[in-house]
Amino acid sequence: MIKRILEEQIKTKLHDGKAIILLGARQVGKTTLLKTLFKNSGDTLWLNGDEPDVQALFENTTSSRLKSIIGNNRNIIIDEAQRISDIGLKLKLIPDNIKDIQLIATGSSAFELANKVNEPLTGRKWEYKMFPISFGEMVTQHGLLEEKRLLPQRLIYGYYPDIVNHPGTEKEILKQLTDSYLYKDILMWENIQKPDRLLKLLQALAFQVGSQVSYNELGQICGLDNKTVEKYINLLEQVFVIFRLSTFNRNLRNELKSSRKIYFYDNGIRNALIANFSQPELRTDIGALWENFIISERIKFINYKGIWANSYYWRTKDQVEIDYIEDSDGKLKAYEFKWNPNAKTSFSKTFSNAYPGSEFKVIHKENFEEFIL
Repeated sequence: MIKRILEEQIKTKLHDGKAIILLGARQVGKTTLLKTLFKNSGDTLWLNGDEPDVQALFENTTSSRLKSIIGNNRNIIIDEAQRISDIGLKLKLIPDNIKDIQLIATGSSAFELANKVNEPLTGRKWEYKMFPISFGEMVTQHGLLEEKRLLPQRLIYGYYPDIVNHPGTEKEILKQLTDSYLYKDILMWENIQKPDRLLKLLQALAFQVGSQVSYNELGQICGLDNKTVEKYINLLEQVFVIFRLSTFNRNLRNELKSSRKIYFYDNGIRNALIANFSQPELRTDIGALWENFIISERIKFINYKGIWANSYYWRTKDQVEIDYIEDSDGKLKAYEFKWNPNAKTSFSKTFSNAYPGSEFKVIHKENFEEFIL
C-alpha cells in the first residue's frame, strides 16, 4: 500500500466539527485513502453517489431523514458526491443539525459543477485536493534512487495508482481512463451530444503542451466555437484532467497579458490521448513531456505542503519566455526546464531588469528532485 501524503493531514481534522471534502479526478485513490483511514472503524456509513438508489435517498431530504439514514454511525462517507443533485445544500444539513458526526464527501469535480450553488459549506469544511501519486510519495515508498531509476517510466505512463501498482498493463489501464471515464461527469451534466469533439479538444491540448494555446485555433481544429472551447476547458479543469497557467505581467508594456498554457495533471493521460508511448530517448516531444511532468509535480508539491504561491509563465511580444514563475511572499522565482542537463540556458535580462531580485534556476533531469521534494 502506497502511503498518501493526505492521510495524516486528514487524520488530524477528524471530528473537529467540520466536514471534510476530498476532491480529485476519478481513480486517483480517494476511496482507497479513506478505506485506509477507517479500516478499523465499525461505525462508518459508506454511500456511493454513482448509485441510483443513493441518489434517490437524498431527494427531498431533511435533517430528520438524514438522522435516520446515519443511525448510530459516527462517520458518514459519500463517495462521488457530485452525482447527487444539490449535494452542497444537502451536505450543509449534517454539520448544522447533527452533532458528533464526521461527514466526508469525495468528488471528481468541484461541487458547483453539479449543483449550481455557491459554496454552501463555507466555514463548515476542510477541503483537500488529491492528485495522482506524486514523485515524493513514491520516494517515501521505496527511496529516491529507485524512483529516479523509474523516471523514464513515469514520464511515459504517469502516476495513476493502477498504473503504478500494475506494471505491464499500463496501456490497457490508460485506454480505459481516456475512453471518457475521467470526464464522464462532463458528458452527463452538460449533455454533450458529440463527445468526439471533446476528445479532439483533449488531443489538440495534448499536442500543444508547453505552448501557448489559442481558443480560436483549438476551435478550428475541433469544429467548435470559441465560447464552447473555453467552456469545455473550464469543465476539464474542474474534473482535474488539465490545469492552466496564465502569464505573469506587471511592469513591461510588451509583456503578454492574456495568453495561457495548458498542462495535464498526469503524463500518462496526455500520452494516451496522442497514442504515443515511445521511450524518452526516441521522442521529438521530450521537452514538452519533461515540462508537463515537472510542472504537474510542482503543483502537487505546493498543494500538499500548503505553500501559498501563484504560478505563471512569462512571455513578451518579442517571444522572450520563461517556462515557470512562482510568486510567493513577495519574492519571484523563475525556472527553465531542460531535459538535457548540458543544454545552454541564460536568464532573460529583460525579466531581471524589470524584476530585480528575482531568483533563476534551470531544472533538469539530474537536479529536479530538489524542486519537487
